[in-house]
Amino acid sequence: MNKVHVSLNVNKKRYDLSVEPLKPLSQVLRDDLMLTGSKEGCHKGECGACTVIMDSRTVDSCLVPVCQAHGSEIITIEGISADVKELHPVQKAFMEEGAVQCGFCTPGLIMSSVDLLDRIPRPDEEQIKEALSGNLCRCTGYAKIIKAVRKAAQKKAGT
Repeated sequence: MNKVHVSLNVNKKRYDLSVEPLKPLSQVLRDDLMLTGSKEGCHKGECGACTVIMDSRTVDSCLVPVCQAHGSEIITIEGISADVKELHPVQKAFMEEGAVQCGFCTPGLIMSSVDLLDRIPRPDEEQIKEALSGNLCRCTGYAKIIKAVRKAAQKKAGT
């Protein structure tokens, strides 16, 4: 297949790449940019393990052909913290509340949670459940995950 030129702005850094146009964004992030935090699970947009924020909205990066991401602003799990030496409040809350089990789904859950709290600083439980509905976790019953999102919201609000 012929390659095309794409420019991606990932975690506030510009990348100019020559790639197959239909290659999934998830594979470009992992294989070409070596950003392996987002996981590839189902390759069908059903599990949410590959969730990233693209142009201020969450997407399943396995469903986005890289040519559609040309010129986009993309944030991965590696880029959510303003300081590389400091965890994002959502990451801290997930650790503190034991919301991390095997860890495979965690990056996608965290990205969906970050997006939620950016849009709705004080979500109720139904809003949290709705925001996380595209992320599957086989290890938990989601109670600790929901508790972690609530805790992150409180930390961000300073309460």
